Amino acid sequence: MENVKEIPYGVANFVEVTEQNMYYVDKTMYLPLLEKQPRSLFFIRPRRFGKSIFLSMLRAYYDIAQKEKFETRFGNLWVGSHPTPLQGKFQILYLDFSRASGGSGSLSENFDRYCSMVMDVFGRVYEPYYFPGFGEKMEEQPDFVSKLNYLNLHAADYGAQLYLIVDEYDNFTNVVLNEQGEEIYHALTHASGFYREVFKKFKGMFERIFMTGVSPVTLDDLTSGFNIGWNISTKHQFNMMLGFSEVDVRMMLQYYKDAGQLPADADIEAMIEEMKPWYDNYCFAEESLDRDPKMFNCDMVLYYLRNYIDLGRSPKQMIDPNTRTDYNKMKKLIRLDKLDGDRKGVLRKITDEGQIVASLAETFPATEITNPEIFSSLLFYYGMLTITATRGERVVLSIPNNNVRKQYYEFLLEEYQDKRYISLNDLRDLFDDMAFDGHWRESLEFIARAYKENSSVRSAIEGERNIQGFFTAYLSVNAYYLIAPEVELNHGYCDLFLMPDLLRYEVKHSYILELKYLTAKDSAEKAEAQWQEAVEQIKRYAAGPRVRQMVQGTKLHCIVMQLRGCELERLEEV
Repeated sequence: MENVKEIPYGVANFVEVTEQNMYYVDKTMYLPLLEKQPRSLFFIRPRRFGKSIFLSMLRAYYDIAQKEKFETRFGNLWVGSHPTPLQGKFQILYLDFSRASGGSGSLSENFDRYCSMVMDVFGRVYEPYYFPGFGEKMEEQPDFVSKLNYLNLHAADYGAQLYLIVDEYDNFTNVVLNEQGEEIYHALTHASGFYREVFKKFKGMFERIFMTGVSPVTLDDLTSGFNIGWNISTKHQFNMMLGFSEVDVRMMLQYYKDAGQLPADADIEAMIEEMKPWYDNYCFAEESLDRDPKMFNCDMVLYYLRNYIDLGRSPKQMIDPNTRTDYNKMKKLIRLDKLDGDRKGVLRKITDEGQIVASLAETFPATEITNPEIFSSLLFYYGMLTITATRGERVVLSIPNNNVRKQYYEFLLEEYQDKRYISLNDLRDLFDDMAFDGHWRESLEFIARAYKENSSVRSAIEGERNIQGFFTAYLSVNAYYLIAPEVELNHGYCDLFLMPDLLRYEVKHSYILELKYLTAKDSAEKAEAQWQEAVEQIKRYAAGPRVRQMVQGTKLHCIVMQLRGCELERLEEV
């Protein structure tokens, strides 16, 4: 196959993708549906879900200045044979607020400078639709708001239809909130704050508005008093508008296999099954639970595919290292170090149980970010939780996949390490022995010692659950296993199952861990009875057919660990 399409990893420009022969997953069938919605729309999705390329596609489709390129860019896509009446009808003002927060000036100066530059470009591009010198006059206007007023004045005279597209509308305010504190943020979004004033200008000026971001954290602040937008983030019609479905992924893999880019013996179904636990399982609308397939994170799929083509196998690291910046941004916003009481409880509950029952808040003001009641909603919008079920009027929000689960463990680990640092390099040496030689005692005793020494952790967290959280966090440093707490095995839930990652490592040993907790006052009789109960439980788990399937021929070790307070009382293989 000649001219094999390039993988558009990290490319967010639709025109570049279509004109430079890159693979594009068609989302144009959503255009008629969007046109039937109210004219001002908000759409929230986690990072790396394809928001920017979708907006870039909207721009290319509706832009009157690009109307003649329709066939070239859209001819092979769904909308190419189903164009809507609004195609090529608008002058597009396209703002990316992630570019508005940098610079040497004050917040308002940087914002104004970026937006003014965009307006100047707008003036030059669309001058043919106004009068000679329109662009020059635009540049003469002193600031962004003046330029908007200038445009508004002439657009009406010349019958221009204006479409506003804003990418990362919340980036600017998130940066402010994160780095400058709530006081400045409040000034921006309330009263005469310039950001709020700008949004007021948008209302009534643009025929259509489409805004995207990663959280609805500023919506209440920006929209109170004037209804600027309709939030379609959790509407089932748009559940699959971003991200990849399993059908999308299968078609893409088949394309590259047919093109000779993947090994001839590459098993597409096996590749999908490998990706699913890491990248899949997103659902953004309650009504979609039973009607739609779950969605994959598209950037992660492209990362996997690119690695597979380069190496002839799946990547050694299933998590794209480039997402590290996303993790850091989110960590900063959540501000784990300042989250005490109930909010820490929310994080711990999710990490321990994998889910939480919550009322999903569609919008919330910045002042509510630290409210435990909406904390789980914030995690949902960031892609750290997803809808998996309903319980009465509320939804069950669960960790979607291993990629996200690893991030939770990192949160916990960093918290523990901040309290009392232990050498992770030493621990990794012990994990080598555990995975390849079956020497498990040293690593488990190492973690138990760390727990005992971490008095600040112990004072805050006592009991079996908390020991489990501590062990899970440190075991997650182990690259050779997928660490799964509370796995259902043979009609019960084991505390920890270490499933070997045999696709990447020649692991020889796998483990089921049962953790038991005693208080200092518990009798020897109670300790013995608890131990026997644990032995029976773990043997029942090990006998199940699912376990045999999951250990895949490795030697299975059933380990029972009993702690009394912070002291390791008993540790044996049974």
